[in-house]
Amino acid sequence: MKFSMIYEAQLLDPSPAEEEKVLLEMVEQAEALDKYGFDTVWAVEHTALTQYAHMSVPETFLAFVAGRTKRIGIGHGVVCLMPAMNHPIKVAERVAMLDILSGGRVHFGVGKGGSQQEAGAFGYDLNTLQPIIDEAMYLVPKILANGEIEHHGEYIDIPHRPIHPSPKQKPHPPMYMATTKAETLVMAGSRGIGALVMGFGGPEDVAKKSRIYREAYANRKAEDQVGFVPLEHLAALCPTIVSHDREKARRVGLRGQRFFAEALAHWYQGMPKPTGYDLSAEEHLEALQHLRTDRHAIIGEDKVAMAPDPGYYGEVPHAYGTPADCIAYVQRLIDAGADEILFLSQMGGVEHEAIMETIRLIGTEVIPHFRAKGQAAKRDAA
Repeated sequence: MKFSMIYEAQLLDPSPAEEEKVLLEMVEQAEALDKYGFDTVWAVEHTALTQYAHMSVPETFLAFVAGRTKRIGIGHGVVCLMPAMNHPIKVAERVAMLDILSGGRVHFGVGKGGSQQEAGAFGYDLNTLQPIIDEAMYLVPKILANGEIEHHGEYIDIPHRPIHPSPKQKPHPPMYMATTKAETLVMAGSRGIGALVMGFGGPEDVAKKSRIYREAYANRKAEDQVGFVPLEHLAALCPTIVSHDREKARRVGLRGQRFFAEALAHWYQGMPKPTGYDLSAEEHLEALQHLRTDRHAIIGEDKVAMAPDPGYYGEVPHAYGTPADCIAYVQRLIDAGADEILFLSQMGGVEHEAIMETIRLIGTEVIPHFRAKGQAAKRDAA
């Protein structure tokens, strides 16, 4: 099992001063993740989604984190492959450079982004973008493995060029896709790459998605393989706040989840912007449930792309609680088919101190529990 943390760079206050504060806090958190035995620090990539995600240049954040850490994996979760935003040559160059300088610690996912707000910033229509992303997806690992490229495709044309540098991990670092729906799970599985399951649906939803992904992986065809190394790996999002004070963890966690859901609904469905709150857990949960019934799409508005997963709007049972609660919830995700837990604590309004406490308690109580369990299983098998 792998245990990781993923970052959106969410901001309650989107001022430049708060941006600087939060980004520097995230670096401190990444150093703590390295210290406490987490496997990977993942960073998303979003553009023009105020409050929801200020992680617009993950390659810079991850390079800085790599220089401040020793052993933790460095994960792009994911690179948006719109060529005007991230041309395949530049993606390959950045991934290879970071892989060398980090000592071979890079993991990289690929995707198209989730909203017309982002696609439109680079001149694309989200609804017609997938074939362009597909073409770019196959190109990046070829560039990384071969060190040169010539490609004349339907959407991307590249004359023969040598590309430098080459990655430390041969033929290329592990590859993943961001997945939210059945069709993207099938796509990841059939193309032989890992799936980063981004959703708040909980163990039952993860189990369903694991079955879809693994069936597609088992039935994949060699000609559909992306890259040169098949990877069967499902990472499940796990929104988490951990404290020895269960009620505090629940209140802080639901506050962060409420912000996450409201920010998502704002950019994806034209709902009002999220604001700050200092309320009880029950009040946050009531607001989430109201948002679930009140959300709507504004037809024809540029921001609207898709309805977020309904799981964002209800309580995630036991994700916010004591270390024992966290262990029980993580075990449910493992039983559902997760190979990696993507802890999410950096949600808008969650204070740095609460995130650092969460990291420390996961690192000293949750991860050791599962590591010891894994070692015991190995001894029993021997």
